[in-house]
Amino acid sequence: MKERLEHLAAEAGVTEPAPGTTQSPAGPPPRTHGGPDADGVPPWDFSVNANACGPCPQAWARVQTAARRHYPDPAYTDLRHRLARQHGVAPSRVLLAASGSEWILRFAAWCAQHAPGPVWWPAPGYGDYAHAAGVWGLVRAPSPAQARAGWLCDPGSPLGQPEDAAVAKALLAAGAPVTLDLAYAPLRLQGDAVPSDAQRARCWQLHSPNKALGLTGVRAAYVIAPQDAPPEQLAELQALAPSWPIGADGVALLTAWTEPSTQRWLEATLATLAQWKAALVQMLRARGWEVAASVTPFLCARPPQPIDAAALRAHGVKLRDATSLGLPGWWRLSAQPPQALQALAQALDAPASAAPTTPTRRRAPR
Repeated sequence: MKERLEHLAAEAGVTEPAPGTTQSPAGPPPRTHGGPDADGVPPWDFSVNANACGPCPQAWARVQTAARRHYPDPAYTDLRHRLARQHGVAPSRVLLAASGSEWILRFAAWCAQHAPGPVWWPAPGYGDYAHAAGVWGLVRAPSPAQARAGWLCDPGSPLGQPEDAAVAKALLAAGAPVTLDLAYAPLRLQGDAVPSDAQRARCWQLHSPNKALGLTGVRAAYVIAPQDAPPEQLAELQALAPSWPIGADGVALLTAWTEPSTQRWLEATLATLAQWKAALVQMLRARGWEVAASVTPFLCARPPQPIDAAALRAHGVKLRDATSLGLPGWWRLSAQPPQALQALAQALDAPASAAPTTPTRRRAPR
């Protein structure tokens, strides 16, 4: 299935710049994202990959009581020690990032300085990889074995499928610096991680727990440096970060992430998410949608005929158009509670002329 989807994306010519080409003089194409838009917060939002069981009560409580009156420790000493203990590494291997996207751009800047040449990124995949490469004039390598640097993502987005083991092996065998994006690893519903422990130890492992905790509005991430990363590389990547890359809210979120009660809450949500995902798949297939397999609470699906996203939005429902992710004609949807699924089913079944003008907004979490 994944290979067929990649073929469809390539046929449409919207995956990524061809090897040997550069971005247009106007720069990379505009980035698109799910979630709130000019019309506000969608009452029934299937367009984001956040844990729909959230927000995590433990993390939410910490964020609400964050010490916002003061600067965080600029070295994040306590937080880095907490994260280091969680991962069983030295604190020197923990780097803080404003978000996963910020690290992607930072890593691209560093690669442009120290590993110029073609790079690898997942396609279909998160658009910020290609965007970051384009900003620094980096082009996509013909194959992972020919890349000077790259990104891997396990599981990936938009498909929610495991990283290709052969790609990971070839990219790492080339000795390239690699960021392994693990944003969705905590939400894996089945299967095991594709990169082995030994392979992971050679990557810059990017963690952004706000998705797993259902608090995507809190921007904070961290990176575990490769086991053999020399001190000068750590210093160079640290120097590319702004002062205080994360604020008090982000410190609170990542501190909560290290607590056993938070991990227990997350583990307990996976069974619920699996049930909601199964119900989503059943509803879509009953209406003739083609649904791609995934190991996450989100998936990609293609309707039997084009859908009117504006009409769905008028019903308070938002999906994620996967065109910018490399899959034209497909939509990414996340598992949501039964009430949201019912709203989606009704919106899909309603004639366009029946769209309400002022949908009822879902209340924010308390």
